[in-house]
Amino acid sequence: MNAFLKQTGKKWLERVAKNPKRFFMYSMIILSVSFIGSLIQGIFFPSETTFSIKPPVLYSKNEIGQNKASGQDKVMEKIVGELKLLKEKRDRNALQKEDSLRIEFLFNRYQQLKNNR
Repeated sequence: MNAFLKQTGKKWLERVAKNPKRFFMYSMIILSVSFIGSLIQGIFFPSETTFSIKPPVLYSKNEIGQNKASGQDKVMEKIVGELKLLKEKRDRNALQKEDSLRIEFLFNRYQQLKNNR
């Protein structure tokens, strides 16, 4: 089986070396037909799942909200509570990279809310 594959491969390479223009022409035809087929499939038969990027929960403003007055107090309390939990996690030496990003985000958000009062 191995010898057969090697022999067949050598034959194809010899044919390609003897007729490079024909090989190039067939290759371009195959690539063009494949490209056109892919375009037709994408236009007339789009896939059901579309590619969408969802922001990570770290940066979602829905969780914190943008309420004024009393709503700001509740949001600030949530931020302080979460920062306390993260501080406890730091004391246990269990912080991860995502946690440091979260701390920075929460601190900046807290400063924004504090300055908007």
